[in-house]
Amino acid sequence: MFKIGYRTLKTALGTAGAVAIAQWLDLDFFASAGIITILCVQKTKRKSVKDSWARFLACLIGMIFAVLVFEILGYHPLSIVVLLILFIPTTLILKVQGGIVTSSVINFHIYTVSDLSVNLIINELALIVIGIGFALLVNMYMPSKQNQLEEMQAKLEKYFSKILNEFAKYIRDGDSDWNGQEITEAVSLLEKSKNQAILNLENHIFRYEDVYYHYFKMREKQLDIFERMMPLLTSIEHHVEQADMLADYMEELAEGIHPENTAHIYITKLEELKISFKQMPLPTTRNEFEARSALAHLVYELDQYLIIKQQFKPVKEYRVFR
Repeated sequence: MFKIGYRTLKTALGTAGAVAIAQWLDLDFFASAGIITILCVQKTKRKSVKDSWARFLACLIGMIFAVLVFEILGYHPLSIVVLLILFIPTTLILKVQGGIVTSSVINFHIYTVSDLSVNLIINELALIVIGIGFALLVNMYMPSKQNQLEEMQAKLEKYFSKILNEFAKYIRDGDSDWNGQEITEAVSLLEKSKNQAILNLENHIFRYEDVYYHYFKMREKQLDIFERMMPLLTSIEHHVEQADMLADYMEELAEGIHPENTAHIYITKLEELKISFKQMPLPTTRNEFEARSALAHLVYELDQYLIIKQQFKPVKEYRVFR
């Protein structure tokens, strides 16, 4: 089904607005204001502001070079060669190369007219301001990604809960028909979630800290721990009493997965579990020793899992963009 995206619609409206204003002001090459708008519409607000500044600066530099080169060498194709040889490296040095195409639109206007005047310079500056201005204006609207990010959070937490419950089941029963699909899906979801969180961050010009990106990075570290735990689970070949105790704890932990930071509660409970293990009789057989050793390693990994969550601070920070 044919679908029009919001960025396409914004570009169309911004372009039409720029052309209309430039035409109303009776500017020469008024349609070029629309071309500049198309070039300047970006995915995010922050990128739009940065690129607009780069394009504006590149246009000014390009006009200076164009005036000097065309007035000194004349208005013929070889002058264009010299202009680009001088202009492009300059934009690279100043890191405004994103404005090369935008500036070329203006430079070729000067070349086409072949008669430098104050009116021509004013005309071109007006085209630049109108084109970039409308791009910035339409880019001030960006659909909120908060609902999408919250849905991703909730979905990821369901995966984590399922993983912990399956781990507990395996520890208790020593067998499982679980195929580990949730781990694979969690990896894929985390990658998408981080990308969306970055876009969300880029759409807040005055904010450079974002709770969602840090949240997904935190979950990514925890998922690495789950992957380390899997071979430990499969190494347990003998059932011991401690396995049931750890399984109960993991099931309780699975129920408590959410964005808020309550890790200290489960760290305390895990410490109590460790003390209980130490107070129990020592293993009497090699199989029991190996099983309890693997369980102790699992407890250590769960401790690391909780420390990562404890260090996570779900606080949004707003500061002046720079």
